[in-house]
Amino acid sequence: MHKPTTDPQPSRIMWMVLLMLVCQALISPSSIAQESVATVRLDGRTLFRIGADAELEARPRARQVEKQLAAVLETPQGITRARIEKAGEDGENRQISVAGRPLVEVTPMDAEANGETIETLARQWAALIDSALETAVERRDSERGRFVTSVQASVETAFARLLESAIQTIPRILAAVLVLLLFWGLAVGVRALMRLIFSRLGDDRTVENLVRQVSYYTVWLLGLIVAASAFGLEPGTLATGLGLTSLALGFALKDILSNFVSGLLILTLRPFELGDQIIIGETEGSVERIELRATQIRTYDGRRVLVPNAETFTSRVTNNTAAPIRRGKVVCTLGYGIDIDATSQVMCQAAQDTAGVLATPPASVQLSELGTAELVFDVEFWCDSRRSDFVMTASQVRKALVVALRAAGVALPDQARQHLVLHTPKS
Repeated sequence: MHKPTTDPQPSRIMWMVLLMLVCQALISPSSIAQESVATVRLDGRTLFRIGADAELEARPRARQVEKQLAAVLETPQGITRARIEKAGEDGENRQISVAGRPLVEVTPMDAEANGETIETLARQWAALIDSALETAVERRDSERGRFVTSVQASVETAFARLLESAIQTIPRILAAVLVLLLFWGLAVGVRALMRLIFSRLGDDRTVENLVRQVSYYTVWLLGLIVAASAFGLEPGTLATGLGLTSLALGFALKDILSNFVSGLLILTLRPFELGDQIIIGETEGSVERIELRATQIRTYDGRRVLVPNAETFTSRVTNNTAAPIRRGKVVCTLGYGIDIDATSQVMCQAAQDTAGVLATPPASVQLSELGTAELVFDVEFWCDSRRSDFVMTASQVRKALVVALRAAGVALPDQARQHLVLHTPKS
């Protein structure tokens, strides 16, 4: 028995899949484009902004400097003035250290980014570090001051980082949303344009459905890529992130992805078209829509059934309207006392003269079975392949057979008749 389904539209499913893929890519640290510079803070106060080096990106490098400064403050009595030394393989870098603990290594890239010579930049950073450490030590002149300063510094640092992230992220989010709105308008426009073009070129609704859906989702896919780029994701890292997460999502969404691929194959190979009357398993009806996730079938009792495309593609599908005509058959049971040839001619002529029965191929009658008390005839005829015409024509043929057989004086079977078999008892 068919059950009407209320599954969400395929477009919603595809939105969920794409959104989950992009969210996984955004969450993955490897797929996010790192900031070119990051802020180094002490007790929530900004010292300087630092870029990436050969080993670390800007943000991890800034956090490393902050940890070193916090470690120096653990022993405030031993803090000395910042010291600058040459570092690197060729002595091209400058190492800033306090109390024998290296804090930060100034590179030529840092100097170039700040528009200073490496010596000048190193002295500036060293002076900022000395001033910040001096203030930090004064704020920690007692256990109570140390506790209050630590709490205050944590709160100020958290809010400062939140504000910095908001300043960097909100414009990107707005840009990504604007891009999505733009491509949403383009997708709707392309779909309307395809509908207009196909309304003038022809009435092949299946091809129109395929082109409209593929073009619509292609524009959306391009929009997501552009929006991700506007958000700050590099195309290469985005592809890598999607590739890494697609394996896990593939297992979780394998049924949806299988339906999506099957939908593309159905729309491309076209085993049936919109308006065809088909049978898939226990579902029989007219094809109303072929989406990328499911095939929508309207059953003959008026209910709508959504059959997943993976099931449709892998199941046996009977297309009743693939050909314009269809052969019907009516079984007629008569007694042995009839003239078989004459009765067959009567039944064949009655079927052929029925409204809806095609002249070519002609109707035919075959004696299909010899029963114990009856003869079974198959009256075959050809008519339109659509179910409404087929069912109506078969009904009219049955009526015509009854009328013709009665007019010819052929006795029809009486189900109320009792057949008695006498058994002689053995002595």
